[in-house]
Amino acid sequence: MYNQNSQTPNPKSMDRRSFLLGAGGLALSQLLVGCGNSDQTKLNIQLLKGSVPGQVVSQFRQSLQQQIQLNFSPVEQIQDLFKQLQGWQDKSKTTDEPFWNRLTRFIPFRESKPKVASDLVTLGDYWLKAAIEQKLIQPLEETEVKQFKQWSALDARWQELVTRDNQGNLDPQGNVWAAPYRWGSTVILYHRQKLQSLGWMPEDWSDLWRDGLQGRISIVNQSREVIGLVLKKLGESYNTENLDTIPNLENELRALNQQVRLYSSQNYLEPLIIGDTWLAVGWSSDIIPILTRYPQLAAVVPKSGTAIWADLWVRPTGVEKDTFSSQWIDFCWQPNIAKQMSVLTRSNSPISPDTAPSELQEPFRSLLQSNREIFDKSEFLLSLPPSVMKQYESLFAKIKQE
Repeated sequence: MYNQNSQTPNPKSMDRRSFLLGAGGLALSQLLVGCGNSDQTKLNIQLLKGSVPGQVVSQFRQSLQQQIQLNFSPVEQIQDLFKQLQGWQDKSKTTDEPFWNRLTRFIPFRESKPKVASDLVTLGDYWLKAAIEQKLIQPLEETEVKQFKQWSALDARWQELVTRDNQGNLDPQGNVWAAPYRWGSTVILYHRQKLQSLGWMPEDWSDLWRDGLQGRISIVNQSREVIGLVLKKLGESYNTENLDTIPNLENELRALNQQVRLYSSQNYLEPLIIGDTWLAVGWSSDIIPILTRYPQLAAVVPKSGTAIWADLWVRPTGVEKDTFSSQWIDFCWQPNIAKQMSVLTRSNSPISPDTAPSELQEPFRSLLQSNREIFDKSEFLLSLPPSVMKQYESLFAKIKQE
């Protein structure tokens, strides 16, 4: 039995993209360490494990006009990459760091800290504001951005996401601080036969309140995600800064709580797989890899919009811009390369976000093919002030205790 009020989530699971069981990324550490002498030009990149296929890096190596040493180091979790950036700058954490980072600060850093910062590092969009505020990263050079062949091909939302002021706030007049290369979303996963017995299939957040689902839902243990989907159901924003202004929010949360059997960011899929719950809410990076193994499960992106995340390339502070790191960013945006990354890592690409590669078969294709209307209604989870985050966390804890 799963008790929704007794679960203590594993802090490591607070990073929603800790791993990806997809093809192409498993042998990265073996494939991507180049050979060469000490005088050879080097490109050092630290990336989220599984987010870039080995085939893509091999093609990048072949595309270069000169031989260089490529060192691609995969890291398990985004939080570790953020800590790496902090370690390079010898910065202590601030009180307004991302909330899941604060919850996981006691985890020992498992990777050995390189003596020299990498040329580029993967960072999640939610961590971007903190990285800018703490001066852990530097903006991409204006001339560099203008030389990117695919920058203009990026949807305006991606350009807006990474254009910020020196405090990390969205600012159309600011600098470009990062380059998005893949993205995903929060989705609904459900058991086909169980839902068929109720006579309907989920399409939107409002379906979570339907009769027949009491005690049948498992969901990630995240205040922003849970309160956010309720806000979305009510026609509000995931990034609402004053929850007291939203009528009926607490009542809707209480009603949803009656439907939830388990809150956990680590184990929310297991009860669905064994049939203890009939529906789950979680992250596409967790859900997509299991769909082929469990054909009784299906997934859908809520039609009223959802939370979306992006993996970004950022340049650590103090690292000199070099030609090859710029070439790598632009290489990831080439349509054929972006397509390969989408197929092999089962993720979305910021290039042509409305379509999924034809090579992707169901159940992946419908999940990764973004309906433009849904995409426009979806939102990035922006960093909120500490006082607002406290409001989210307090309300979430109160509802779960009830």
